[in-house]
Amino acid sequence: MKRLSFVILVFMTLTNISCNSGEQGSGRDSVNVNFTSANPFYKESTLPYKTVAFDKIKDSDFKPAMLEGMKQQMAEIDSIANNAEPATFENTLVAMEKSGRLLSRTNSAFYALASANTNDHIKALQQEMAPKLSQHRDAIYLNEKLFQRVDTIYKQLNTLKLDDESKKLVEYYYNEFKMAGAALDADKKKQMMALNEEEATLTTKFRNQLMDAGKAGALIIEDKKLLEGLSQAEMDAAEEEAKGRDLSGKWLLSLRNTVQQPMLQSLKNRETRQKLFEASVTRTEKGDANDTRKTLTRIAKIRADKARLMGYKNYAEWKLQDQMAKTPEAVQQFLGKLVPAALAKAKGELKDIQNMIAKEKDTFTAQAWDWDYYAEKVRKEKFDLDESLIKPYFEINKVLENGVFYTATKLYGITFKERKDIPVYHKDVRVFEVFDKDSTELALFYFDPYKRDNKSGGAWMGNFVEQSKLLGQKPVIYNVCNFTKPADGQPALTSFDDVTTMFHEFGHATHGLFANQTYPSLSGTNVARDFVELPSQINEHWALYPEVLKNYAIHYQTGEPMSEELITKIKNAATFNQGYMLTEFLAAAQLDMQWHSLSADLPEQDAKQFEREALERTKLYVQQIPPRYTSSIFQHVFGGGYAAGYYAYSWAEMLDNDAFAWFEENGGLKPENGQRFRDMILSIGNTKDYNQAFRAFRGKDPDIKPMLRKRGMN
Repeated sequence: MKRLSFVILVFMTLTNISCNSGEQGSGRDSVNVNFTSANPFYKESTLPYKTVAFDKIKDSDFKPAMLEGMKQQMAEIDSIANNAEPATFENTLVAMEKSGRLLSRTNSAFYALASANTNDHIKALQQEMAPKLSQHRDAIYLNEKLFQRVDTIYKQLNTLKLDDESKKLVEYYYNEFKMAGAALDADKKKQMMALNEEEATLTTKFRNQLMDAGKAGALIIEDKKLLEGLSQAEMDAAEEEAKGRDLSGKWLLSLRNTVQQPMLQSLKNRETRQKLFEASVTRTEKGDANDTRKTLTRIAKIRADKARLMGYKNYAEWKLQDQMAKTPEAVQQFLGKLVPAALAKAKGELKDIQNMIAKEKDTFTAQAWDWDYYAEKVRKEKFDLDESLIKPYFEINKVLENGVFYTATKLYGITFKERKDIPVYHKDVRVFEVFDKDSTELALFYFDPYKRDNKSGGAWMGNFVEQSKLLGQKPVIYNVCNFTKPADGQPALTSFDDVTTMFHEFGHATHGLFANQTYPSLSGTNVARDFVELPSQINEHWALYPEVLKNYAIHYQTGEPMSEELITKIKNAATFNQGYMLTEFLAAAQLDMQWHSLSADLPEQDAKQFEREALERTKLYVQQIPPRYTSSIFQHVFGGGYAAGYYAYSWAEMLDNDAFAWFEENGGLKPENGQRFRDMILSIGNTKDYNQAFRAFRGKDPDIKPMLRKRGMN
């Protein structure tokens, strides 16, 4: 995840709140706004790597620390802006990088909990603080005196004796101020501040509505027969979840953050499938307090209004200027290359599904809730591959240690040691110390695998502590996922899709682990959206790499490694259903682009009508293939940081497939290859031009053909 500014750790993860399990301290006591030395955020943590003392933090500690943090930073900023000395790199930009330490360490803990382990108190405080934090950011980035100092340094850049990273920091701050509206006149600044505050409030509201809707929308089953097709472990887990809500004798199918739900692949009863699908797609469209449609349409209008204030035609044009793609036209040109191939392949897949339905003597036309169920049958027929035969080889902890960590050790030489002495925010979280190839201390890594009612949907990476030589900080990184927790005494088995998610998120983690910057604003994953997914997505490739797969794909009962026959079947099926998967992604990417291409001259839209028309306009309305995220559950763009940026996953897919081709051409899983990738991609942060960095690693401009070939569309 990319930080939005040097001051505020705005948690926008794909993340996406209720009763806390209590592992983060004792308190639900009322807020005491007095900030004293007793507050655990008062001083920098004395724990290893300055990590968060979750065992000492009470909910009541956050608000006074946030308020004092903003107060302290504003004093620091006022001192910088009103400095009588001429503006220099040190007394302005370096001073800004050092400011706001209390606020940063408080927010890093708070927003992690707000997404991974929240409660009513945290949600209310999150809603209260959102506009205050927006005001705080605006007080910095719309500060005319401060911008004049930054502008002075920027104009002197060619004459200053600075290293490359320092020069990049000058450019970074100048662009941040300009894009925030620092050059606007006083009246427009006032308008921008009001819009920023409202947007901050509404994006927080959207996240909380979505989380509450996910919990409330879970499907409750009263007859076990309706769950036919699920494994015994899945049924037991559903029964445990129901008991957790005092629904003994029932089964609860909780909702993942996507439209389609994993259990649709297995549920034999068509009515149950339909109910689960509809529970998913309508969770935020019921006209109740959790209905997000008015929230999102107002957010879209606010963003269009902000773009107009800045002199741009739409929000996408404003926000894409510092990304790899640069313009909405470039994004549309890229997506346009993919749509015909995706639809053509999906059309053939739908024909196979309809034929399978006919083969089973049924006459109905396939619907969205039928796709995964019959696609699995087609896969079994075509490739003799049964998902139920794969899962016993994928035990989550073995995947993590013998797969994800093993790959990192082979490529980069890093090693891992579990730490039981580091306090965590929930009992399910594991902590590992990471050592570099020369055995020096490198980082801490937290892993939080299982779904909870008070946890946002999806999977994400974040930092409790961000790497910075200036601040003397090594990275403290976490991965959060939403895998189904097994019933007590049962193994944590998962699907290959979830295995891929683990590799993906740890790819983000390596981007943070190997950060090697002086300045925190340029460190690690603080990069463009369409570059940040390159490390994560290239790491997915190692999940199926023969040496890696054999090391972690071990049957949990027999201890036997996966057979070559089964491995071959998995690889042969790798291009299966790719038309569907790319089409659902492209539909979501276009929804994002269409919402953020709206002119400010237009009124607020009707969410359902706009969504239908947007998909039809971009030729991506397919009845059987809903977008991966419909507008009303699209946290990436309406509650996170991917507005006008969801296309980045596919853009980065082009990069990662081409880059992985380089690995294959040069011997694959070799330390020298890992070191090259570390040096040229993972460790550079936001210190180099992204396109140039990729070109230097690959030796040429990115090519879309490896991506299409991997999906079976070339």
